[in-house]
Amino acid sequence: MTTEKTGTPPSGAEDDEGIERPRGRTRGVLVFLRDVLIIVLVALLVSFLVKTFLVRSFYIPSGSMEDTLEVDDRILVDEITPRFGDYERGDIVVFEDPGGWLPPSEEPDRGMLLDTGEWLLSLIGLAAPDSDDHLVKRIIGLPGDEVVCCNDVGQITVNGVAIDETVYLKLPTPVSPASGEEFDVVVPEDGLWVLGDNRYRSKDSRFNQDQPGEGFVPMENLVGRAFLITWPFDRFGLLDSHHEVFAGVPDDPPTDEAEGESAP
Repeated sequence: MTTEKTGTPPSGAEDDEGIERPRGRTRGVLVFLRDVLIIVLVALLVSFLVKTFLVRSFYIPSGSMEDTLEVDDRILVDEITPRFGDYERGDIVVFEDPGGWLPPSEEPDRGMLLDTGEWLLSLIGLAAPDSDDHLVKRIIGLPGDEVVCCNDVGQITVNGVAIDETVYLKLPTPVSPASGEEFDVVVPEDGLWVLGDNRYRSKDSRFNQDQPGEGFVPMENLVGRAFLITWPFDRFGLLDSHHEVFAGVPDDPPTDEAEGESAP
C-alpha cells in the first residue's frame, strides 16, 4: 500500500493550489534586475564607442558663429572625417585650442558627485564638459591656399577668386567688408585658416597670428566636423557647410606668371 506524503512543499515550489512560494518570486526579481543591468551596461558601452569613434557632443558657449550657431546650442560632431576623410572649405569644425586662442580659465570645484554625474552623461553624449576648451569656426582656407582680405568690394579671395559669403555671414551692416581686419596668408600644409560667421565678433585665425601657430589650426587639433544641431528642439536640424560658396575656387593659388599673362 502506498502512503501519501504530507507536509509543507519545499520553498520555491508550488503548493496544491498552484501558488508559487516566495523563493521563486525572489529569484525572478533577481533575474530581471540582472537582465536590466546587462542592458544598461551594453547601452553604455555602445554609447561610449559611438562617442569615442563616431560622434561627439558639444555646446556653443559664445556668439562667434551666429546666426548659424547660437549660444547654448548643442551640436554633434562627426569624428570620422579626421580619420578617414578630407575637409572642405566651408565645413564647420570643432578643434582644441592651438594655444593662446582662449583665455586661461580655472575649473570651479563642484564636488565629486556633480563631476562624476557629468562624466557619466558625457559617455553617452548628453553632456559636453570640455566644450570650454574647444572652439568652433568655419574653414575658409585649406592647406596651400592663399587667403586674402579684402578686394575692392569687401570680399575675401581664396586662390585669387572672390567668395560671396552673404549666405552665412553676420555683419554690422550689409555693406561691411567680410572682415574688419586685413590679411594675406598662405595656409601651411598641416593647417587650416578658420573664421567665425559672426565676423566682427569672432576671435579667430585673424586675431591669433601673433601666437606660435600664426593663426593656423593644426590638423592634429581637429576633433571633427559639426553636422547637426540637437538642442534646442526648435533649432534641430543639419548644419549647412555651404560648399557652393567655394565652388569656383581653384585647388592652387595663381602663380606670378599666370597673373602676368592675365593682366591687361
